Amino acid sequence: MGNSRAAWLGFALGGAVVVAAPLPLLAQEQGAPLSAIDWLSDTITVTAPLSPNASRPVMAPFSGEAPVAGGLAPAAAITTTVLGGPSLDAVGLLSPATTGFPRALWGTVQASDVAGAIAALQPEGIPALQTLALKLLLAEADAPIMANAGEKGAVLLARIDKLLAMGALDQAYALIEAAGTASTADLIRRAFDTSLLMGEEDRACRDIRAAKGVAIAAPTRIFCAARAGDWTGARLTLGTETALGRLGPVESELLARFLDPGAFDDETLPPVPSPVTPLIWRIYDALGETLPTGTLPLAFAHAELTPRAGWKAQAEAAERLARAGVLQPNQLLGIFTAQKPAASGGIWDRIAAFQAFETAYKAKDTARIAATLAPAYAAMKSAELEVPFAALFAEGLAEMALPSAVQANAEQLGAVQANAEQLGAMQPLAYELGLLSPAYERLATQAPPTPREAFLAGLARGDVAGLPVSGELGRAVAAGFSSPALPDDLALLATSGEFGMGVLAAIARIQTGVLGEDRAVTEGLALLRKLGLESAARRTALELMILERRG
Repeated sequence: MGNSRAAWLGFALGGAVVVAAPLPLLAQEQGAPLSAIDWLSDTITVTAPLSPNASRPVMAPFSGEAPVAGGLAPAAAITTTVLGGPSLDAVGLLSPATTGFPRALWGTVQASDVAGAIAALQPEGIPALQTLALKLLLAEADAPIMANAGEKGAVLLARIDKLLAMGALDQAYALIEAAGTASTADLIRRAFDTSLLMGEEDRACRDIRAAKGVAIAAPTRIFCAARAGDWTGARLTLGTETALGRLGPVESELLARFLDPGAFDDETLPPVPSPVTPLIWRIYDALGETLPTGTLPLAFAHAELTPRAGWKAQAEAAERLARAGVLQPNQLLGIFTAQKPAASGGIWDRIAAFQAFETAYKAKDTARIAATLAPAYAAMKSAELEVPFAALFAEGLAEMALPSAVQANAEQLGAVQANAEQLGAMQPLAYELGLLSPAYERLATQAPPTPREAFLAGLARGDVAGLPVSGELGRAVAAGFSSPALPDDLALLATSGEFGMGVLAAIARIQTGVLGEDRAVTEGLALLRKLGLESAARRTALELMILERRG
């Protein structure tokens, strides 16, 4: 691909500049490729290029000895490609029949450009775009054109890294597993760390042991030996590696404490390394000094979902992951209703409001629902969890005969005090939740007779012609459904057979629009529709209007 194509592609993707954050210095010295994921554990000590069709990494076998520098020229100087050979980039979990995407997803775009566009993907804030992005990342498709043999697996790796960045660990591990957890050094590292963050330490060590021909880093060997009950071997390895200077002082002390915490009594732990890797996090956790995950990358939130974490930590992690669209609403429900909040403020108030409504909903007590729906919805709105809330309750609410402001009053509610504002807002809130749910199109027919709801119902049908609309965003959204002319770069994506790049460009344009460039909203929605992604366009439009994610 020439520079001119790269230039218009950058514009189509919202002008994003992709900068890969470096791995820790040790990984760079060992030859590991740069990645957008800078917190990977150093699970292996030697990385060499793969033969294009190798089922195992081409690496120095682990013999208990340190790799020796020098000798023959690096294998990276020689690359080969076998025409028609299998490609890791074609691996996916969702077939074209499931996604509705073409098998030739990337058209004639080269792998490096696809990988760069995926790295620039940022679907945060709009759940419909998060869902679309996940579908694209998991799609099974023909591999893009390769620029050279060194790019083998570049698109798969970019997809996995984006899944990790989005906190989609289950999906990332499933994709790694489909490719073969030990098929490349990069996949080995990601399989190990993903399992650690999911609380699957034994699986993590199993994957490492299955990777034949890999020089396993000392911290990983020590950790996995201890997990297997070989404490003597773990201590011997720690002593040997420390004496030979292959472990830094912080690594050495943390591992020593991990193997024999009683020997250190109340001595202060060493400063937390930066970046925190999943292995470091697990070691601190094992020492009873669990590091908070709130300021760590989203993937670390999964580590708080295990039974070892306190309920508050679990709930906060569940909120982060549900907000990112990678935690099932029923999982959020299970965590939010696991106990009764013993405190107030912050997340405790959200949980209390949620539980009060959920209790009324299960009992189908329409009077109590009338009193608790607005507070619960407001609480979930404050955490940007309206869409998971809608997925749980919208359809059930639509089936109930909820009292209107005229039908219900304080006497009907008995001991429950509900003011007229709560009662009057109840039906519009239930309707709004319906538009945020998977059943949005069917539930849109129950629209109350107001101009705003009429416009939202039109978006749900994909036809807003002649409907009243107010506000700059509303007009930009409406324009996206009037078949506007697209700029040349986006028009080319809609007709060139480069479907995947078109999806990425549409997401990027809408995200640019969310920041205030209304024309970009129009273009992004129109591009989704031209690509045949009508449902994604409608749900995105509804969420833009209802969720108020501007700026």
